[in-house]
Amino acid sequence: MAVLAESGSNPDVDLLYDINGLAKDAPHWFDRVMEFVGEYGLLLAMVLLVLWCWWGVRRRGGEEAAPSVAALVWAPLAAGLAVLVNVPIRGFVERPRPFRDHQGLDVLVSGKDDFSFVSDHATLTMALGVGLFVANRRFGLVGIGLALLEGFCRVYMGVHYPTDVVGGFALGTAVVLLLSPLAMALLTPLMRAVERSPRVGRLVRRRTAPDVPVLPGARRSAEAGERDLAA
Repeated sequence: MAVLAESGSNPDVDLLYDINGLAKDAPHWFDRVMEFVGEYGLLLAMVLLVLWCWWGVRRRGGEEAAPSVAALVWAPLAAGLAVLVNVPIRGFVERPRPFRDHQGLDVLVSGKDDFSFVSDHATLTMALGVGLFVANRRFGLVGIGLALLEGFCRVYMGVHYPTDVVGGFALGTAVVLLLSPLAMALLTPLMRAVERSPRVGRLVRRRTAPDVPVLPGARRSAEAGERDLAA
């Protein structure tokens, strides 16, 4: 299909060269760090952030525990669905990687022979970030920040155009928000059922020790003992 950026005179390519040009001036060790962070590190950080949010929701409990856990379950499901939606998009657009059409790029990752639009990494991280925002705004803002950093890394590494990243952000956000009402309608009752289960209920809410009933006579004896101590 039509290639979205063929000329070096458009803003997309200009920004690609500006951001990727930072890699040329950076130390070799810094490029290696950016390569790991952009390829694996931020995805791992997003997974850990989702788990951290789930742990906090589980410990806090309350009536909102089940809907919050349902939103956290939806986040990775939506991210996976967004990547599946991207498969036909890539095949339809057929945009080559930027280093195939433009010379002088510092490509930090080899073996990228598939199409470029849209970025899977940007799609995954933004879907997780927006999904987190649905569950918890504070964690969601952190997740969206990590997704933005992921997009920067993909352009810095020379494997995506900026518009590949923007397209990934839009795709991940759209899948999460457009299907969120249906997903929450299905997942929230399921999480409430899990919460009531004696075996797996702890996945939704931490179990608290039941109150031990106190016999009236024992309570009076304890109160008398307290008065004697006070005297």
